[in-house]
Amino acid sequence: MSEIWIVRSNVLAFRPTMDTDLGRVLTMERDQENRQYIRQWSLEKHQAAITDPDIAHFIIETVPEKRMVGYVILIGLENPDQSIEFKRIVIADKGHGHGRQAVQLIKKYTFEMLNKHRLWLEVMDHNHRAFELYRSVGFITEGTHREAVKQGDVYTSLHVMSILAAEYFQKSMK
Repeated sequence: MSEIWIVRSNVLAFRPTMDTDLGRVLTMERDQENRQYIRQWSLEKHQAAITDPDIAHFIIETVPEKRMVGYVILIGLENPDQSIEFKRIVIADKGHGHGRQAVQLIKKYTFEMLNKHRLWLEVMDHNHRAFELYRSVGFITEGTHREAVKQGDVYTSLHVMSILAAEYFQKSMK
């Protein structure tokens, strides 16, 4: 089957998520290593997302093998403020730099292909690995939603981070 890659590098590519991918998406999302950092979505919520024109729900694949290593969700494609929410990234095959490469592709897609102004995200307080990754690729911490998410009996804070198009292009030129 020939896939349509929306954005790609020499290592990874994004393609639209299909219904047939959702079983694997849910498995990755619910994996012990991932679920402590990700709010769980139902199958129906993912199905609605892949048909919503305001949402980009992509499968992350290796190039050229087309091996699925994760997925990403971006919200706000129709946002009049030109701001995209980087809602979620899940990498199943950790330790190979796929997360860093995927975040670079998300920025490229947002700023070069969609011509948006701002890309923002929330990262859970205890997700130190993700926080450091985002910081290292140019995201700036804007603030903290204190104890905003309840996980079991524990409240977790969310750090809001963003990068602007001007910052992205300035770093790209260096």
